[in-house]
Amino acid sequence: MALTEKAGPVVVGRGARRIWPPLNRLVDVLARAAVRMLPFVGVVLLLFPLLFTISMSFDARDYLGPFPPSALSLRWYDSFLSNSYLLDGLETSLLLATAAAAIATILGLSSAAAIDRLPSRPRDLITSLFLAPLIVPGVVIGFALLLFCSRVGIGNGFLRLLTGHIVITFPYALRAILVAFANVRPSLPDAAMSLGATEWRTFRSITLPLIKGGIVAGAAFAFAFSLDDVAATIFLSGPQSYTLPVALVSMMYSNFNLTIAAVAVIYVGFTALLMIVLDRLVGLDRIVGGSLFST
Repeated sequence: MALTEKAGPVVVGRGARRIWPPLNRLVDVLARAAVRMLPFVGVVLLLFPLLFTISMSFDARDYLGPFPPSALSLRWYDSFLSNSYLLDGLETSLLLATAAAAIATILGLSSAAAIDRLPSRPRDLITSLFLAPLIVPGVVIGFALLLFCSRVGIGNGFLRLLTGHIVITFPYALRAILVAFANVRPSLPDAAMSLGATEWRTFRSITLPLIKGGIVAGAAFAFAFSLDDVAATIFLSGPQSYTLPVALVSMMYSNFNLTIAAVAVIYVGFTALLMIVLDRLVGLDRIVGGSLFST
């Protein structure tokens, strides 16, 4: 005789609450839908402020009015290109970011090469010390560097900014290059040296090509963070040596207008151009993807 089971509530243990199968399935469906919606919500939250800024940078009004703009114009881009105060800040920012990224990358490469040869415990300790600026607030770094530069007599504004930006960007370059070194198989340089290659030739012919993706990534990160820093830079700036972000902050307090939106759009465009150039030269998958440190 066949037995049939009635669909009914599921009871788990004594005194447990009854869970009806339809309700259980509904909860699963809602949870799955919420998880699938999270990436979409994240993209919207990231892109909407950017789209809003782009649209407002073409606003023809003299004031920050309701969205969307009633008329479009290039007046704020023209205002930026004719503003000597902002253009001087842009020139300083580009020179500073280039110099700081180059020096930080060279220091990061030499430091990573030395750290990679250390035993495990001192290597971890020294790496933590070098990466400490990543967790120290920028305001603290800026104030400490201001006191240091005043104490040692660094009065030149650009040199003071360069000193600070090297400290700020060095950990980013070092971290990228360290990970690249960690994924180089020790057997490769050992094999080259066992065949008679000198230590320098082994590094130049074997190690350097394997870590070049990390070097490019470290330089790119150092350049980007130097170009964007405000917290530490504002302490080190002077009347004649200031960066574009510092000039924008000053402008927001003294004479706020939509020129700031136009500059923000130019920054975004420059970043996109930098990504395209890096993709052509190295490949974005080698910079931010899983193959960056592959050997």
